[in-house]
Amino acid sequence: MNIFLPIIRELKDWIEFFIRNIPGKIGFFTREIYLKKRSSYRFKNNRFEQGIRIDYPRNITFGSNSYIGIDCKIYASEFSNIKIGSNVTFNSNVMINARGKGKIVIGDNVLIGPNVVLRSNNHSFKKVNEPIISQGMTEGQIIVEDNVWIGSNCVILPNCKIGQGAIIGAGAVVTEDVGAYCIVGGIPARLIKRRDVG
Repeated sequence: MNIFLPIIRELKDWIEFFIRNIPGKIGFFTREIYLKKRSSYRFKNNRFEQGIRIDYPRNITFGSNSYIGIDCKIYASEFSNIKIGSNVTFNSNVMINARGKGKIVIGDNVLIGPNVVLRSNNHSFKKVNEPIISQGMTEGQIIVEDNVWIGSNCVILPNCKIGQGAIIGAGAVVTEDVGAYCIVGGIPARLIKRRDVG
């Protein structure tokens, strides 16, 4: 049986490559059906664009009525999980990465601009006499609450919580928690102002 495992994995990769790249409405329909079969939740009315890459979909929960743009990457692992709410929009080339033992939670009504990276893990680098590549990873989590807008080219680092209604300005690097209804920007991201609530 072990002899056939590499062949089965290779065949699965080819099938997923084909499914990822089917154009038009047939592509949307095929990707949604395929991911429903492999995911942990029976979402509906999601649109998965061409070129998406999703690892360990059984450890990813999708809400409904969401849009996942061209070339997005959503990486879970055997020991991690990702939860994505309903009515969420990912623009093109968004990476949601919870490999290792990480966790990422994205609430409802969240907008994520193109080229955004959310990564719940990071490289360890404490030992100066050992290559960073050999030091393993530190695990963490990222929580994005409801009704958040993350602008294009942002990076959200491990162990950050973005509060409800917050806005992350384009190009920002978030290294610490962002309060509800706050607008932040810059590297590292700092408070610009608070949104009026009322």
